[in-house]
Amino acid sequence: MKSSMKKLSFLLFGLVLLLAACGGGSETSTDTTEKSTETEGTEEAKSFKVGITQIVEHPSLDAATDGFKKALEDAGLQVEFVEENAQNDQSMNTTIAQNLVNEGVDLIFANSTPSAQAVKGATSDIPIIFTSVTDAVGAELIDSMEAPGGNVTGTVDLHPDTIAKTVAFLKDELGAKTVGTVYNTGEQNSVAQVDQVRTLLEEAGLKLEEAAVSTSAEVKQATESLIGKVDSLYIITDNTVVSALESVVEVAEANKLPLMAGELDSVKRGALGAYGFEYYDIGYEAGQMAVKILNGEATPAEIPAAYPANLKLLINKTPADKLGLEVKDTWNAELFE
Repeated sequence: MKSSMKKLSFLLFGLVLLLAACGGGSETSTDTTEKSTETEGTEEAKSFKVGITQIVEHPSLDAATDGFKKALEDAGLQVEFVEENAQNDQSMNTTIAQNLVNEGVDLIFANSTPSAQAVKGATSDIPIIFTSVTDAVGAELIDSMEAPGGNVTGTVDLHPDTIAKTVAFLKDELGAKTVGTVYNTGEQNSVAQVDQVRTLLEEAGLKLEEAAVSTSAEVKQATESLIGKVDSLYIITDNTVVSALESVVEVAEANKLPLMAGELDSVKRGALGAYGFEYYDIGYEAGQMAVKILNGEATPAEIPAAYPANLKLLINKTPADKLGLEVKDTWNAELFE
């Protein structure tokens, strides 16, 4: 009897140990699964939805958009782009701004002054990064370059020395007396530039002849209206005119007029020369600002707006040769051939 009871006690003790072992194993497995799930959740990269609004297609603005996207790509962010182009239609520009807000994007990239003004009018909550804007303060996008305030900052497309150097080049190297320009009076950035051009030309003893347009279809006729009144042409960074630059180049070549531009892409499209920078670069810098905001490192109000760097003179050798113009070493110019 005692022997039977002893055997039964050992049997029960063994069963208890077996159950305890099974229970402990199950608990360990559960803990491991929970930790694994937590780790996977931590490692999963956050994705963002970024809206892009561009006023019109032309090489400079397109290059700025490419630079912006590349900056986000280089930062390793997972981004879904919602990209829209207004094709220079102001009504569509406003609609696009509202659509991006309704889409609930995390940030809006506004490429041009009209685009930036439209999205600023549509939201005070979503961060906005602009580029290809000439006078961000005058356009009432920011309070100042150093302290933007609000939900907007970005990169401007006018180096402080661009117009002054171009005016000096027109006078000293091209011998200009009367300079013609074509621009859209509805673009605030263009009005600001032309005001500055006019002032600097007058200070240099030169005269400005102006022709206004409202659409790209009017550019050629407006340029032709200046023939006989001017000895040179200067096209600033006006989106409407630059989108139809070939019309200006055609008129300039037919009348043997030197054509200076406000940015480098226009030189590659046929203008004689320009003091400028690469729009890709200011787009990329705008993208770097966006990365800081999306990563929670700063707000637009904390990021100063920036001027373009690396201002240089680019000369197109083809129109220079047609004009019989010698490209001097003292210009320190890069040649486009």
